[in-house]
Amino acid sequence: MTTSTKSVRFVELTSTAMRALLADDLAAARAETGYELGDAFLTDAAKWLWQYRVDQMAADPTSVGWLVKLVLSDPGVVGYAGFHGPPDAAGMVEIGYTVDPQYRRQGYARAIVAALLELAASKPEVHTVRASISPTNAASLATIAGFGFLEAGEQWDEEDGLELLFERPV
Repeated sequence: MTTSTKSVRFVELTSTAMRALLADDLAAARAETGYELGDAFLTDAAKWLWQYRVDQMAADPTSVGWLVKLVLSDPGVVGYAGFHGPPDAAGMVEIGYTVDPQYRRQGYARAIVAALLELAASKPEVHTVRASISPTNAASLATIAGFGFLEAGEQWDEEDGLELLFERPV
């Protein structure tokens, strides 16, 4: 497995914090999380994710511990990451991560993938980890290289279009 020189840790992003972000209330989100959150948490893409995850948590309370986490490192919050939900019937989880633009190309994405794989491996119900990536997203394709992911097919995502599917055992 590829190692990273960066160290990251995760802190749960609550639905209360996500609702504050949806309302453009960074102060309330910061108060809820205890961390300084930047404008990257207020983009249209981020807001789409917050709404989707808040709705997901409401529909399936068992998904709460699997979803969005703040990614912390030495400079503070460098992004957010998590799984798209709890493991499916076959024990598969899908990873997702976003690095704040000011911290990109510094090794944080690789550190996040490594930490997500470690977290997945710590859960006995997880057997497979999936990543879905646009074939034009060279940065993400490069990020997962070296982690043992194998191409497993493709899918059409209503939000993101064509995605290549990569999977690896935990």
